[in-house]
Amino acid sequence: GDIVLLAKPVTLTEGDRVTLTTDVPVATDGTSKPEKLLYAVSLPPARGQIEHINYPGVPIPSYRQLDVVAQKLSGGHDNSHGAGKESPR
Repeated sequence: GDIVLLAKPVTLTEGDRVTLTTDVPVATDGTSKPEKLLYAVSLPPARGQIEHINYPGVPIPSYRQLDVVAQKLSGGHDNSHGAGKESPR
């Protein structure tokens, strides 16, 4: 089926962190198993990274929809100057 991805921008300032929830990235592919969807981080945040909560400080190249639902992912600003509004991709 068709894949639909909805991603809302997240604004972080220096040192901020946010837990990624289904309010930020959520996708459907028309199947009955959305928890099996795999996201690839094709364009990491310009001033930070997406990471698994069990491995803070380590950027991840991909994650599953199940990780988003379980709130196991966070995004963090890298303390460089400026704020940015970005969407996880």
